[in-house]
Amino acid sequence: MLIGLLTAVAASICYGTGSVLQAVGSRKSARREAAAAGPATGQVTAHGGPSLSSTAQAAMTWEFIVGTVLDFVGFGLGALAARLLPLFLSQTVISANLVITAALSVKLLGIRLTRAEWTSIAVVCSALVLLASAAGPEGSGHTPITTHWWLLTISLLLMAGGTVLVRLLGARTAILAGLLSGLGFGALGVGVRVLNGIDPFALGTLLTDPALYAILVAGIGGMYLHTVALQIGSVNGATAALVVGETVLPGMIGVWWLGDASRTGFAWLAVTGFVLAVTGAVAVAWFGAPENAGKDAPAPADTPTQNPELAQNRAS
Repeated sequence: MLIGLLTAVAASICYGTGSVLQAVGSRKSARREAAAAGPATGQVTAHGGPSLSSTAQAAMTWEFIVGTVLDFVGFGLGALAARLLPLFLSQTVISANLVITAALSVKLLGIRLTRAEWTSIAVVCSALVLLASAAGPEGSGHTPITTHWWLLTISLLLMAGGTVLVRLLGARTAILAGLLSGLGFGALGVGVRVLNGIDPFALGTLLTDPALYAILVAGIGGMYLHTVALQIGSVNGATAALVVGETVLPGMIGVWWLGDASRTGFAWLAVTGFVLAVTGAVAVAWFGAPENAGKDAPAPADTPTQNPELAQNRAS
């Protein structure tokens, strides 16, 4: 249990730091492209969402690259934690990267957190302590192969549908993109738990398991949607929406189908901690929504077409 908790905390630190660095890279790229392109630019779609070229250019900044490396490290650590802990605990601890994101955004993005946001973050931290205290042994993770095919199908639909939605609806979908990316990472956690061919290791079994490809689809799609959310919306709000998607449904799946459980007599504490963690995350999303109106806002001469951050501010 202790090794699993330490692994999940390390994954959380990697993800939180990576999110802020990716936000820095995304916003630097947006300002640079807006300044170079002038009034006519391909940075956004006709609906106000970031174009694929804009997202690709954001991914070429050194901050974004370092953030992505940290995401991959966090992915590996998170996958290990999902094998060692109940999903409702591992996913919630990993999603505490929201705290890291909020703290670093003060320094790196010049964002001022309100008392309500700090209070919400404190609620999340307290909830994690309750969850860790109540967590029992993780389930076996053994499921029929048809479940693995369903996981792959749902992952494909979520990621493909999410990509289409953010391109059609534009700057209004920042929170939705964050939520869908969280669902992707949640599907990744479920896939890791049910993956065959790991213990004992069997390469043939591993490569023919649909859960392996669900992990790849959900991981890559989730990372893309999270990048889009960081481009067009509040870094804290997008990350908080990710927290909800990453914890609620996977936690329920772990309890209902994978055999995860709390310690005997501590179910009430686990439920309380889980509800508080999700509520705190939603509160951060709610209170953090106006953050783009601060230092990160572009000069008045910029237009909504030139800068997705400004478009998001005006849309709200």
